[in-house]
Amino acid sequence: MAEKTGISWCDATFNPWMGCTKVSPACDNCYAEKLVTGRMGKDLWGAGKPRHRTSVSNWKKARQWNKTPAQLIGSQWPGRKPRVFAASLADIFDNEIDPAWRDDFWALVRETPNLQWLIVTKRIGNAAKMLPADWGNGYPNVTLIITVANQPEADRDVIKLLLTPALSRGLSVEPMLGHMHLGYLGWPASPSRRRDGYNALIGARYDNGGMVERLPKLDWVICGGESGPGARPMHPNWARALRDQCAAAEIPFHFKQWGEWAPADQVPFTGFDHKGHAVATPNSRVLIGGKDFSRDKSASNFGEGAVNLWRYGKGRTGRLLDGAEHNGFQGAT
Repeated sequence: MAEKTGISWCDATFNPWMGCTKVSPACDNCYAEKLVTGRMGKDLWGAGKPRHRTSVSNWKKARQWNKTPAQLIGSQWPGRKPRVFAASLADIFDNEIDPAWRDDFWALVRETPNLQWLIVTKRIGNAAKMLPADWGNGYPNVTLIITVANQPEADRDVIKLLLTPALSRGLSVEPMLGHMHLGYLGWPASPSRRRDGYNALIGARYDNGGMVERLPKLDWVICGGESGPGARPMHPNWARALRDQCAAAEIPFHFKQWGEWAPADQVPFTGFDHKGHAVATPNSRVLIGGKDFSRDKSASNFGEGAVNLWRYGKGRTGRLLDGAEHNGFQGAT
């Protein structure tokens, strides 16, 4: 399970093991579970279920990439480290993993300084007790990334990320399931205390409106809609707001995809098929809110304003947000 990938924000994926337990709304339509359970026939999902360590030959691939990094990125990016996503079918900080497996993974990371490891987790609360003894302020070839799908998850987990030692930190807001403001994390709704909380865009904690602690700020934000069966739609204003927050704070922003659903004005017209139909003709419609409004016209639109989203499919919706690709990366590209 080490392989090149079409994921726009990395060059390859590596799975030291497979299996996980769902802990977030982002997990509801988990592609990894469907792949491992449906296609591979392995029952590895859920509390108490076994996890499957990948083969010795799989681990050797990462070491080979370290020796010849150009095989992943080509010669057009001299000096750039290949970005390796760990783990696409598991979670490094899963508390049901044999600690010896995790020790082996950290040893692999240390052995491969020519790779930039992108460790994506939904369990940042476990990280402090599971980092290696020599972690210090972080390994230079590791970016810690957390998945947050909505504002409550961001309020809960982004501060944990900022307080975890690391030399590079990022967010994966995918699937994006609601509006998110990274400058007002955990700020109570009460008017008397509305100025208490965290600002991840500048790296600060506030108490009664005054800054009381300087923290690291985010280094990178990835955003994307959901794909696959049962995919939930993303309001374009959610993605735009996140893009604009990152631009104002000079944080690299990467728009990965619309996913299954997109507004018609965001999908490029690509011509006609052999029957004379527009290639991008959608097959169903929703009014945003995370459920199929073609069947439930009374459902709330979540205060974001009405917008028609059409199900074109991931292959047609593409990566353009307001006509542009957003390919921000942490550090040098």
